[in-house]
Amino acid sequence: MTFLTMLDPWLLPLALCAIVALLPALDRRRHAPLQYSSLAIAAPLTRSWALRMRWLPAALRASAILMLGLCLARPVIANQQTKTFVEGAAIEIVIDRSSSMRALDFSVGGSASDRLEAVKAVATSFIAGGMGLEGRPNDLIGVTCFARFADSLSPLTLDHSYVVDVLRQLEPAGERAEDGTAIGDAVALAVERLRDAMKNAPKDGGRQPIESAAIVLLTDGENNAGDVDPRIAADLAKTYGIKIYAVGVGSKGSAPFPVGTDPFGQTIIRNVAVNIDEDLLKDMAARTGGEYFRATDTQSLRAIYSQIDAMEKTKTEQRRSMLYTDLAVQPGSWRGWSMPPLLAIAALLLAAEILLTNTRLRVLN
Repeated sequence: MTFLTMLDPWLLPLALCAIVALLPALDRRRHAPLQYSSLAIAAPLTRSWALRMRWLPAALRASAILMLGLCLARPVIANQQTKTFVEGAAIEIVIDRSSSMRALDFSVGGSASDRLEAVKAVATSFIAGGMGLEGRPNDLIGVTCFARFADSLSPLTLDHSYVVDVLRQLEPAGERAEDGTAIGDAVALAVERLRDAMKNAPKDGGRQPIESAAIVLLTDGENNAGDVDPRIAADLAKTYGIKIYAVGVGSKGSAPFPVGTDPFGQTIIRNVAVNIDEDLLKDMAARTGGEYFRATDTQSLRAIYSQIDAMEKTKTEQRRSMLYTDLAVQPGSWRGWSMPPLLAIAALLLAAEILLTNTRLRVLN
């Protein structure tokens, strides 16, 4: 239901001040700015359009004052409600940052890149759009990373610019004490974050309860750290209806890996054997109704994200309520008539009055 009302109607009488601006134009008496001994010489002349329109500047000023008076009274169209249906989900992106993610078997922008940088670039496009991906503007997105320990880098949020900033700052493990691959711990932490989001989702108003939740797990190794068995973590995800899309990151067989620098400061790169526990990742995905993918380069990683993007869609309703549209500063419509902001109308009227009184309708004082 919508209706037109005034928030400050007691200020409406100020609009009557517009009558004062009209008084000069209503005065029929002629006050000659210049005096002549005789007007006989001007008798044959006809009245010009400028003379006939001498009332116009006063009318424009009066209309502008009327508009300003109405603006002070705060006319509003109140109690507007709209409903939109959007496709969205809650997605926790779980990224392996162990030292093996420094392998140089990917490329970004045509240049050689390590696995983690490629994962970050494609994940950013998955969230915000780019690289042929449309982005996920209606999703709650969170980020968890792991090496020997699992950490939650970003809560599930619609503030995707913050999530992208978090991804950009992610670096591989640099110390032996923090290196490792705790897949089970990371998935368990992601499940906890998604469970909390589903539990605390509002029941009415705003976004409806979350109906689709998923974990996108990206790793290039085997589970060799942590306290939680990955299969138990997958079963936990299944309990809460959370799907796991597992992605094995890295080329097959071997991959170039930086192992140090030579006396001249050049990076020494050697091929190192690659070993991804694909059986484990396939099992985790199957337990939750998800899928397993293998990404051997940036193009295949982008294609995998495109598939996940197509699968993880659910239609939810969002109610957006606008308490009022302030017609003084916002465009509005009433009974099918569209109108610009009243302040804009007042400004145009004043501008027109100033232009006319300083050009063709200028008068002598």
